[in-house]
Amino acid sequence: MKSAVEQLSTYKSVHLNPNNIRTHFIGVPMIIWSAFLMLGTLRVAWQDYQISLAMVVTVVVLAYYMMLHVRLALGLVLFILPVLYTTELVVHSEHPFVIAISIFVIGWVIQFVGHKYEKAKPAFMDDLNQLLIGPFFLMAELYFIFGWEKNLEAEIKPIARDKRRALEAKLRG
Repeated sequence: MKSAVEQLSTYKSVHLNPNNIRTHFIGVPMIIWSAFLMLGTLRVAWQDYQISLAMVVTVVVLAYYMMLHVRLALGLVLFILPVLYTTELVVHSEHPFVIAISIFVIGWVIQFVGHKYEKAKPAFMDDLNQLLIGPFFLMAELYFIFGWEKNLEAEIKPIARDKRRALEAKLRG
């Protein structure tokens, strides 16, 4: 498994433009929320409880984040649990798929607008695992804004810039 530094520096290498990062703070949560809503419609009964695929994914993804970086994962717990809760409320509405698909599409449009600012393709185009790193990256960026995890930020930025230069050289050459 790649380390948090490796994962974050790869993601950061195509997220250096502040406008792109701003769009991601809107688009990524929309995509996550809508994906959780879609997953929440897939349910199985267990004893007296209903367990959704969103609940299972929450546990698996948070465990993955914990393995990468515990402090960032704790921030993601604070983000994902309200997402899970609110999607559980909406999953029982009349048209949860229409709501989910609409928000999903809008979230991706916002993402791709951000990458127009960046002039680089999204990280997941080369590595699908980067889809999981998007929320992890945004939590890291939020921590950096608050002045937390300065050592992590100092480690990631130069690697990301080097990766970006290599990518640009590859595209030119």
